[in-house]
Amino acid sequence: MTVLRIDATIQGDRSASAALADIVTAELLAARPGETVVHRHLGEDPLPADAWATAVGAGWTPVEQRTPEQAAAAALAVEVADELRAADAAVLALPLYNWGVSQHVKTWIDLAIAGGTVGDPYLAGKPVVLVVTRGGSYAAGTPKEGWDHAIGYLRRIIGDVWQADLTVIERELTLVGVNPAMDALAEPAELMKKEAEAAAVAAGRALAAR
Repeated sequence: MTVLRIDATIQGDRSASAALADIVTAELLAARPGETVVHRHLGEDPLPADAWATAVGAGWTPVEQRTPEQAAAAALAVEVADELRAADAAVLALPLYNWGVSQHVKTWIDLAIAGGTVGDPYLAGKPVVLVVTRGGSYAAGTPKEGWDHAIGYLRRIIGDVWQADLTVIERELTLVGVNPAMDALAEPAELMKKEAEAAAVAAGRALAAR
């Protein structure tokens, strides 16, 4: 099994999304230590922001007439798409930033689409664990209800367009302990952390059983 792991955090060792993805991956490898994990970290090694537009332009340009920049961008788009095609499973740790997906994630998705045909089901039937973390709470009845513009989009792309067999792990209130204004939410935050960690263990074991 080849497992594609994508991280998009900009928090380094403090990342809640990476910590949950680590649990998923560790559970999988504990049961199946010989599996291959292909890792792309969009936060630490971001894809060029202009690569998507350049790759799209290359798609409308005969190969022999492409500029070196267009050729490189087109090759990068195919590389990103091929990682998805080659994966037997995936662990995607994509935190919420500014109420949506980060520019790193959007560039990755756009390049993947440019590397094939719009609507290509790169992950059809493949098990994918999507980890989404949020600093605050966007639950029903909270002041920020409806402000999370990431999870619906990610479900649409990964589950509907790429047709993955999708498992979603969500954790909120990750800024508790960082932002003093949220100290009163320590108890529910700890509960959410434990629930997400348990879900990550279960997801990793489920991947191993596939």
